[in-house]
Amino acid sequence: MTGFDVGRICVKLSGREAGKKCVVLDVVDKNFALVTGPPKLTEVKRRRVNIQHIEATPEHVEIKKGATDEEVMKALEKAKKSAFMKSEVKP
Repeated sequence: MTGFDVGRICVKLSGREAGKKCVVLDVVDKNFALVTGPPKLTEVKRRRVNIQHIEATPEHVEIKKGATDEEVMKALEKAKKSAFMKSEVKP
């Protein structure tokens, strides 16, 4: 396994959302994962990304596979990770 699991917080490395954090919702296959910001928090839209374009952090939140953006927001607030998610990283 590549370290990407449901609920893992990652940093996008490329594209217009580079440097922003997102949460893995589902691992599609060995090359792709479904992620969301959620957009209200980090401006990262729900989309399929190449796993080479995201980097896993040690942070993790408890969500179910394919969770809605609202469920992800609640999980982040419960885990007190909202401020961590808003901070950007230089890719």
